[in-house]
Amino acid sequence: MTETPVHRGARLSRSARRAQLLLAARDVFAAQGYHAAAMDDIAERAGVSKPVLYQHFPGKLELYRALLTTYADELVDSVRDAIAATPDNRERVHAAVKAYFDFVAGEGQGYRLVFESDLRREPEAAAVVDGALTRCIDAVAAVVTEDAGLDEDRARLLAVGLVGLSQVTAQYWLDSQQSVPRDEAIDLMSALAWKGLAGFPLIHD
Repeated sequence: MTETPVHRGARLSRSARRAQLLLAARDVFAAQGYHAAAMDDIAERAGVSKPVLYQHFPGKLELYRALLTTYADELVDSVRDAIAATPDNRERVHAAVKAYFDFVAGEGQGYRLVFESDLRREPEAAAVVDGALTRCIDAVAAVVTEDAGLDEDRARLLAVGLVGLSQVTAQYWLDSQQSVPRDEAIDLMSALAWKGLAGFPLIHD
């Protein structure tokens, strides 16, 4: 999602207006958290009236859920694209780890809405986040099952390990003031993951 300045009163298509409102909501939610943010703040940030905001989103929870879904889908697509980009499994691991680092380093702190929200215990929000993580794990597990010949339960356990490693280390890297350059951090973590996964023999070239 790339921010484009919009003047108050500018006429936009419905999809463009929705994108504009989501960007404004992202900024407000990331800065204030869900509970402290108000629809007034989001409307003001977007440069629209509250009735315009409510035409697109009937309430704050619906707006937050739409924003959360947008970023969760973005992460899943990045991981899937990383895996599909090459048949080389070492490069796949590197690309998957990189997808998480790119996500947490993205503009607007969208990752905080997914992983650090103060609404994580709300069932609808939790379902979006858990669904995104499940889809990432499914994508990795499918490759592990195919290439290593492991059964579903064992392949899935390995996939959970890789996804968890990528998510936790990427967040730690960002919160630690990025003391290690991003490319080096990605290389370190993908090397760690690969040395473990490489211990399982391929059943297909």
